[in-house]
Amino acid sequence: MQHQKSCGLVVYRPADHTFLLLQHAKANHWDNPKGKIESNERETQTALRELEEETGITAAVILPGFREHIRYFFYHNKEKIVKDVYFFLATTDEEVVTLSKEHKNFMWLPFEQAVRQVTYDNAKNILKKANEFLQSH
Repeated sequence: MQHQKSCGLVVYRPADHTFLLLQHAKANHWDNPKGKIESNERETQTALRELEEETGITAAVILPGFREHIRYFFYHNKEKIVKDVYFFLATTDEEVVTLSKEHKNFMWLPFEQAVRQVTYDNAKNILKKANEFLQSH
């Protein structure tokens, strides 16, 4: 069994109170930007790098105090992979998204629509926690 560690961001635009979601090109699911951590990289560095690689967004600020973890597994070539993903919350004023080849679509959505649009329950829970964090800070 192999373990993987990834980091990602819930991206929020305060100007219009929307969250960014990306649609994966192959699997079609909607999710937050995320990716594998590289050697000698801090979690927040990974999250910001992946945001830039997947969306072209470079001006994002991570809000201190929000760090959520999810764990899931999948099979690749008949081997079970356990994946730990750590999410941070970031704000941006950027609206323009330049998608990488990994994704085929994006949307900026208000919270209620974003929760309905995102595919997996663990991603829905991360969005809910991020929204609660924003409301309390």
